[in-house]
Amino acid sequence: MSAPDGPLVADLSEDDLLARIFPHLPQPPGTLVAPGDDAAVVRAPDARVVVSTDVLVEGQHFRLPWSSGEDVGWRAAAQNLADVAAMGARPTALVVALVVPGHLPAAWVEGLARGLAAACTPHGAGVVGGDLSGGPAVVVSVTVLGDLGGREAVLRSGARPGDVVAHAGVRGRSAAGLALLDAGLAELDPGLVTGYLRPDPPLAAGPVAADAGASAMLDVSDGLLRDASRIAVASGVRIDLDPVELAFGDDLARLSGAARALGADAQEWVLAGGEDHGLLATFPADVAVPAPFRVVGRVLAADPGTPRVTVDGAAPTVGSTGWDHFAR
Repeated sequence: MSAPDGPLVADLSEDDLLARIFPHLPQPPGTLVAPGDDAAVVRAPDARVVVSTDVLVEGQHFRLPWSSGEDVGWRAAAQNLADVAAMGARPTALVVALVVPGHLPAAWVEGLARGLAAACTPHGAGVVGGDLSGGPAVVVSVTVLGDLGGREAVLRSGARPGDVVAHAGVRGRSAAGLALLDAGLAELDPGLVTGYLRPDPPLAAGPVAADAGASAMLDVSDGLLRDASRIAVASGVRIDLDPVELAFGDDLARLSGAARALGADAQEWVLAGGEDHGLLATFPADVAVPAPFRVVGRVLAADPGTPRVTVDGAAPTVGSTGWDHFAR
């Protein structure tokens, strides 16, 4: 980051910093008590609330030289909104806990609030409260609430042999963008870098899939292979993905230039790259798969001698199966 023009976090009181944040935060229509009290109050018209929590840690999920406050706020919102969409629900409200070091410019924190708002507002969601603390690094923890609107939640455990597997969203953009940043070649393809800094999940597709009769669904956050295996294990089935060139030809074409420049494998970005936050769903064979989903595979009976996820009937040959927070 460049030298700040305004005050640092350490120059402000907690109340002063909150006063800079609150004006940027959108309030959804269901907010009955907005930020400022001990807790917010939001409507729950369905009488059930979908809840999920995710966290971004400086140095682990983002780096300050690469990421503006707006970028981090957007990413923090997007990955949580996608979790709610993957249940077949519509996101309604976020609660954000923020840890910031004193040397951070206050303007960066205001940017984070603007990024949260930019990701939430198009979907009718807002930020209704949270917490603020000092610490040695930036940590953003987001809890999201969602409304099922009378639908049954779509779980990971509903896939059955004979179902088709479908995906909505893009594949490999975030992994490619991160690789470009890591190599110092962000200027080679700014669009891919944006795919990493500000992923754009197909949030409206979640409720659409639920209404169409999706049998299982999740947010692809840790890579297609790893997340497909989560559906397969939860459902007691095997998932066989179509050949990558067939199922994800457009994505491979989009990634090919960056892959050549970096000497990387575009197929690995597609199969194992995380944080695009597309939606992976299964549908009974007699269900019309709704747009923007595209069929990318099928559900088979589990075979003790075969991996839970295969590509064109064989074990994947890429070097990684996806992101693991605790792998070394």
